[in-house]
Amino acid sequence: MDSAAKDEMHPTLLPGSSCPGPEWPEQEKAEQLARGAALKWASGIFYRPEQLARLGQYRSREVQRTCSLEARIKSVVQSYLEGVQTGVWQLARALEAVQGTREALSQAHDLLQELAQASQTLEPLREQVVQHKQLQALSRLLPKLQEVPAAVAHTQTLIDAQQLLEAYVSLRELEQLQEETWKPLGGKELPVFQGLGLLAEALGQAVEAAAGAAGQLAREDPALLVAAVRVAEVESKRTTGLGQAPRDWRQRCIRALQAGLEQVHFAPAVLPEPGALAGWLEALQVALPAELATAEALVAPCCPPHYNVVQLWAHTLHSGLRRSVQQLLARPKLEAADAFALLHWALHVYMGQEMMGNLELGPEADVSQLEPLLTLENIEQLEATFVAQVQATVSQWLQKALDGEVAEWSREQAPNTDPSGFYHSPMPAIVLQILAENIRVTSLVNESLQQRVHGMALSELGVFLRSFSDALIRFSRNHLKGETLAPHYVPYLLAALNHQSALSSSVSVLQPDGVASGALAPVEAALDELQRRICRLVLEALQMELQPLFAALPSRRWLSSSELLGGVCEQTSRFCRDFWRVRKPAAQLLLAETERTVVVQYLRSLMLGRLVCRGADERTQAAVRLGHDAAQLKDLFLGLGLEESAHCAPVLLALGGLLNLHDPTLLSLEVAGLRQQFPDVSEDHVSALLDLRGDVSREQRQAALNSLQAGPPPSPSTGRRALFSLVPAPAPALSSCLASGPCS
Repeated sequence: MDSAAKDEMHPTLLPGSSCPGPEWPEQEKAEQLARGAALKWASGIFYRPEQLARLGQYRSREVQRTCSLEARIKSVVQSYLEGVQTGVWQLARALEAVQGTREALSQAHDLLQELAQASQTLEPLREQVVQHKQLQALSRLLPKLQEVPAAVAHTQTLIDAQQLLEAYVSLRELEQLQEETWKPLGGKELPVFQGLGLLAEALGQAVEAAAGAAGQLAREDPALLVAAVRVAEVESKRTTGLGQAPRDWRQRCIRALQAGLEQVHFAPAVLPEPGALAGWLEALQVALPAELATAEALVAPCCPPHYNVVQLWAHTLHSGLRRSVQQLLARPKLEAADAFALLHWALHVYMGQEMMGNLELGPEADVSQLEPLLTLENIEQLEATFVAQVQATVSQWLQKALDGEVAEWSREQAPNTDPSGFYHSPMPAIVLQILAENIRVTSLVNESLQQRVHGMALSELGVFLRSFSDALIRFSRNHLKGETLAPHYVPYLLAALNHQSALSSSVSVLQPDGVASGALAPVEAALDELQRRICRLVLEALQMELQPLFAALPSRRWLSSSELLGGVCEQTSRFCRDFWRVRKPAAQLLLAETERTVVVQYLRSLMLGRLVCRGADERTQAAVRLGHDAAQLKDLFLGLGLEESAHCAPVLLALGGLLNLHDPTLLSLEVAGLRQQFPDVSEDHVSALLDLRGDVSREQRQAALNSLQAGPPPSPSTGRRALFSLVPAPAPALSSCLASGPCS
């Protein structure tokens, strides 16, 4: 670009104005905008020719404006330069002041260095002055310092002689003399005072020893106890000197009081051996109240009120006893007697009126704030220990009682009897006494232990009854197999039934007050099962004796003669001759079961199909024989004492009616009536009876059997016992009868 083009872009400024070249882009842009605006204004004004005549006026006006602007700018620049000149002058003055201060500081530093050098030259003199003061103080205290060894020895003598107040005064004089030497010597300790620490410790130990024997000193030498307490109190109120640790003799004294009290009653050597806990507790029952009385009457007057001696004694004895009890509980094995004694003593005696609850014990003892001697965990542990050991002991006793009873079963002599003639043994009374006594004793402790022991007693009684039942089974098996024949087998079974009756009638003694009545239900069920087991064993022996006699029944001989059943009745009567020695109601139950057993054996023989009637005469004869046999059995058992309402023999009369029915078409009605009387009769039983008749066709048989199902349900009857259900149903035989004719 040439210079003409540059002039067009940058028009010439007015005369007198100066514009330096652009130093930054913003200034150049501003100049361009100003030039453009000026050109636009000039082109607008001088666009018309008539306006050019006024060009001189415009020029003079712009010259004046420019001069005015230049004058204002010169004024501003002049003011600015004057300010800068003033600032420069002030900076020059400040620089001169700083230089003067620096020179003054340099001179002061030089003076300080000179003073430090002078002070170092005076240090030996200062040390000599200090030594002079120390020597002056020592020379002034020298007479007293020379007496220190003798004073120390004298103080030790006073301590040994238990003259505690005098010893404390002497010790304090020595310590004050020591304090007087500390300041002049700058805290240094003279060798002559090195034994004061040991001397003070010896006096403190003497005070502790006197406090530890407070109970004995209160009775024998209260002045010594008072002196020890006064020394501890004065020392606790004293302000310690420089370099001296505080001696809290008051707390040491109180701790010694507690330690001495615990040492007397609860030292490890005093704790009882296993089995001797009851005696130790009885001794504490006397010793602890006496100790509290001594504290209240003798020790408390020797101590300041804030010691709260009675409360301190009560709480110390309680904490020591509590700790000793925990040590006893931590032993590997605690005997049952010890556990019971500790439970009873802690729960009833310790806080009772004989000891900590004594009305003569003042409120200052504050026994209401004492923690329980036994925690809930301790009580649980003691109860569990007691119950476990008592259970083991009871189990052994019951086993011994059972072994002694079992040993008598093989004797040559019959069982023992009481004055009334009943079989009798002390075993039931022994068993119940063992269990009841343990339950009764635990009622002295708490309900929880009683319930535990009650549950244990019932459990052990249940185990005993099962063992008794198992022993009877072994006894019966060995006898029936011929391994060990018992001369009086049945009498001892009857005696066992009396034992069961005695246990059953007296088991209520094991029921403490407040225990639910249903707690005895398992034991009562076990006793009932034992009774049934004994009856079964007796009846098995009877069945073995009657089995050969029933082998010939029914038969033609049976139809014509009562000899067969007579033998049965005679054998049964001989077997039951000792039943009168069984107590009621077991005797009635046994007679009823015996009668039912005989009837069941009778029915079983009838059902075996050994006899089939050949005609109406034989059926009539069989029915008559059944009636005679029923009457004979009735007379037999009435004679033995069985109540008539319990007889089962009337079933023979019902069977006789079934056999004696002349019209077979009416058998359905007769069978339905039989089911009404004996609901447990089955189709197989009816079929076997119809076989005994020998004249029932297949259709009649089927109709009779259908009547069992089609007939009305049996009427409910309370007390009805099973009969036919005890008779094995015979296997139905293949009938050879034709459908059109009767069986032959």
